[in-house]
Amino acid sequence: MADSAFFCSLSHEGVLAVRGADAAKFLQGQLTCNLNYLSDTQASLGARCTQKGRMQSSFRILLQGDGVLLAMAAELLEPQLADLKKYAVFSKSKLTDESVAWARFGLVNADAALASLGLELPAETDSVARHEALIAIRVCPGRAELWAPAEQADSLRGQLTERLQQADLNEWLLGQIRAGLGQVMPQTRELFIPQMLNLQAVGGVSFKKGCYTGQEIVARMQYLGKLKRRLYRLRLDAAQIPEPGTPLFSPSHNSAIGEVVLAAKADQTVELLAVLQAEAADSGDVHLGTLEGPGLQLLDLPYTLDRDREIQR
Repeated sequence: MADSAFFCSLSHEGVLAVRGADAAKFLQGQLTCNLNYLSDTQASLGARCTQKGRMQSSFRILLQGDGVLLAMAAELLEPQLADLKKYAVFSKSKLTDESVAWARFGLVNADAALASLGLELPAETDSVARHEALIAIRVCPGRAELWAPAEQADSLRGQLTERLQQADLNEWLLGQIRAGLGQVMPQTRELFIPQMLNLQAVGGVSFKKGCYTGQEIVARMQYLGKLKRRLYRLRLDAAQIPEPGTPLFSPSHNSAIGEVVLAAKADQTVELLAVLQAEAADSGDVHLGTLEGPGLQLLDLPYTLDRDREIQR
C-alpha cells in the first residue's frame, strides 16, 4: 500500500513550539538548519546536536504564527524541551509542548484530496501550502503531511476518509524508509552525527549559516573528514520488525558495524534504514543482531551524496 493513495495519523510524533520575538534568533544558534530559509511556503528538516556533534533529535520545522513548530519522535520532546529551556532563559522566546494542539496526518498520492481542502501543494520537497488553519508540507515526491488544529481533527478525518483509504502508521514509515529519510529515535539519541543519517543530502544541514551547537564537528566532517559510516537502505527476509538501535554485524569485523535507524513491514519482508560502516556495507555481508543473524540485502536510495552540492546550502 505504500505506493497507493492513503492517509494515516502521525501519532508517533509530538510538536515542540518555540514562540516569541526571539524564537528564530534563539534557534538559529541551536539547530543544523538555517531558519533564514524558512517562509510561509518553505519548511525544512533539521537536527539539534550536542557539543560533540551527536544528534539529540531530528525534526521537520516550519513557521507558524509568532514562532516555529518542530515535529519529532514523541519520546524526544520532553528531554529536548528541558534542555532547550536552559539556553532560552535570556531570550524572548517561550518553549512548549503543543502536541495536543495539533492533528497531523500523512498523505500519499493525495494531491487531489489536498486540493479539495483548498491546499494547492507544489511538487517540490519542503514546499508548504496554507489555507485558513490548514497546513500541508511536501516531505518528498508523492508524500505530504497535513497539519490542522486539534479541534478540526474529527471533521478533517471524515473528509479524508471520503477520498482516501485509511492505513496504519507502518505504511507511512515504509514510504519514509524508501525516501531515505532517517530519523533520531529514543534508542538512537546522541548516537549519530547528521552526516551519518545523510541529513546534509536532504536539506537538513546548512554549512553557510554560522555557529550552532556542534557546528564545528559537523563542518569538519563535511570539509575535512571522510565519512566512514552513513545511512543505507536494506531488505530483511523476516517477519519481525527490528527496533531502532538493533546492532548489525559483518563477518569481516569483530564488533558491530552499524545500527538500525528505522524499520517497517513490506509485504512478506522488512525494509529498513541503518547506519553502517561503508567498508562493511560494500562487502554485502551484513547480519542483524549477531554474526549468525539473518542476512540483509542492500537496496538503492533515491538520492546521491554530493559534497560540493551539499555545502552550497
